[in-house]
Formats: sequence, C-alpha cells, structure tokens
Amino acid sequence: MGQRRTRLPDARVSPRFAGVCTFCRYPRIEDVAPDASPIDWALYGIPFDTGVTYRPGARFGPRAIRDASQYVKCYSMEHDVDVCEVLSLTDAGDAPVRPYSVKETLDAAVGFAKDVGDSGHTKLFAVGGDHSIAYANMRATWERRGSPAGGLALVHFDSHLDTVDTVWGEKWTHASPFIRAIEDGIIDPKRMVSIGIKGPLNSRDDLDYAKSKGVELITYEDWRTGGDARVASAMERIGSDEAYLTFDIDCVDPAYAPGTGTLGVGGFTSAEALTLLRSLRGVNLVGADVVEVLPDRDPSCITAFLAAHVIFEVLALDAVARS
Repeated sequence: MGQRRTRLPDARVSPRFAGVCTFCRYPRIEDVAPDASPIDWALYGIPFDTGVTYRPGARFGPRAIRDASQYVKCYSMEHDVDVCEVLSLTDAGDAPVRPYSVKETLDAAVGFAKDVGDSGHTKLFAVGGDHSIAYANMRATWERRGSPAGGLALVHFDSHLDTVDTVWGEKWTHASPFIRAIEDGIIDPKRMVSIGIKGPLNSRDDLDYAKSKGVELITYEDWRTGGDARVASAMERIGSDEAYLTFDIDCVDPAYAPGTGTLGVGGFTSAEALTLLRSLRGVNLVGADVVEVLPDRDPSCITAFLAAHVIFEVLALDAVARS
C-alpha cells in the first residue's frame, strides 16, 4: 500500500468508536496535512429540513451519517482502488443554516461552500438535510467551475422528480431544487438523467416539466426490465462532460432505508443501489450530495449507514477515474 493522501487513525490502534466524529474519519479541514493539499473533496453537512413537505427530521442527517460512517473503510474491492490513497479528503464542518428560511439557508450555504478548500481544485460533497440543499451545492459547484454556459450534467437518484414549481406558495422546497437549477442555468436538462423514479404521482401532469425539458426518466420499473442498458446509454450520452451526482436515499426501498421523510415503496435494495453507483465508472464528477436521511425514523441506523456507504461509492468513482 502506498502513502495515503488522506491520513486516518489506525483502526487497529485507535478504535473506530473513539475520537472526534467526522465523515468517514477523514481529518477536519484544519487538520489536513500540508503535503495532502490541495484537498480533492471537502465533505460538509447542511443540517436543514425546513424545505420538507411531509416528515421533518432530516436536519439531524449529517450528524447521524457522521456517526454511522465511522465503519467506512478505504479500499474498494469492486474498483480495486484505495480511495484514501488516491484522494485527499476532509470534513469541512457544517454550513450555516437559517432554520426559518429556505432561501436564506441556501444562500448562506452557497457562500460557505464557495470558500471551502481550493476553489479551483477542491470538489464539494454536501450531506443533508432535505433535498432543497442540493440547489446550494449545485450552485456553488457550478460557480467554482467557472459558471459554464449550458450548465452541468446531472445524475439524479430519487423516487421523486423534484421539479415541482411551488408547494403551498413556496418556490424553494425539497420538491423543487432541479426546476430552480434548470431555470438558473446550473443544470442542463438535456444531460440530466433521473434514476429510480416511482409512483404513484399526484397527477399525470407531474411528468410534463421533465419531459418537456428533455430530462431522461428511468423509473424503477424501467430499470427492472432492462434499465442497466438505459443507464449505460445515458452515461454514454453524458460522456466526459462535467457532471454532478445527487442521491436521495428515498430511491432505496424503505425495507432497506426506513429513515427518510417521503417514502417510496418498491424501490432499489441497498445492494442494487450500490451496484448502480459502481456502474457509473468513468463519469466525470465535479460535485455530489446525499440527502433525506431522517434518523429518528430508523433507530437501527441502517439508513444512515447506507448513506455513509453511498458517499464512499461516489468518492470511489472519482478515485478510480484518477488512478
């Protein structure tokens, strides 16, 4: 094994249940060794759930995922890559939140994230929180990439489209991050693929916006009947373009991830979700998020544990691309 760019406590000397709790035991940003700079990925929490339309509680998601992630390790057998050997990784803390205002929270998170690490090199990984926070990390990522005309490609795992214009008169909710990002030129809908979508829906009209903008929808039922080829085709279309990945834990069936706020029954198993992520090998990731973990609905902590491993699988995609 070579010298790791991300220095972790030796789990056979310092137990995983001891010490300061950070994402995957990665060093706090102030503790990153000088020779591990520039940082490749900064993970940070956005503990916010005022954008939800059903069950609250995802504000505690980042804390729960930090705790559950203490057992995440470094080496991916599937990709044959040591993530911590290839990448310099850090826990950058939590973005500021304004619990009574979605828009003020998103603006504050963008301001925080834009200044994390080396803006020209460090990629941003936001851990939520509800799905409204994805807008903030997408915007910060897009701006740090030079605000490319046409926007970023997007790989979206979810039970829901999240392209609703307004809910209860509010334009900034967990049901609307992608319509807002498309409107603002952050995301290119023609290079956006939504994987795992399932019903029932409020209305057939719920599909209209995504279809009219050219978003590719791969429902869970589509995937069950040959969706691997659909996913591969979508990734071929995205090619080497800069892409953002957003993973809503509710795309996983609640039998495997019960700790979430808007359950989508009949979804991926945890094994299917991880296999799907690994199948994206070759994607040019420039930012990511994992959202909608609601820990108090899951006393067993399996949802937060799965989210922690989703984080690892996403980072592994970048590590194998570099190696």
